[in-house]
Amino acid sequence: MKAQNQEVQDKIDTFYKYLSNHGKKMNYGSAGGGDHIGSGAIESANKFISHTRLKRSGAWWYIKYANNMLKIRCAKYNGTYDKIVEKYKKEDQERIKNKKFKQNLRLVK
Repeated sequence: MKAQNQEVQDKIDTFYKYLSNHGKKMNYGSAGGGDHIGSGAIESANKFISHTRLKRSGAWWYIKYANNMLKIRCAKYNGTYDKIVEKYKKEDQERIKNKKFKQNLRLVK
């Protein structure tokens, strides 16, 4: 195949050089492990986790609350939900404890 002009030929040469230098890195079949090399699985997970919950008929969200809902749903599906809930329970208990403690203190002059 002959290039139409020198600019096209330079691009072909650059691409060929890139493939020659990095061809071993592109042998995805030998990597094993069954890892996906496309974005289809991620896009499908995104649709499953976010769209089915946030895009229900008649639903509307403030961004702040939508992001929190997505965090919870991601935690559910990646197996960290229980750990995160315990963390927030502890933080909430601390906040309540500190609030009660501060209300009982009075500044004496």
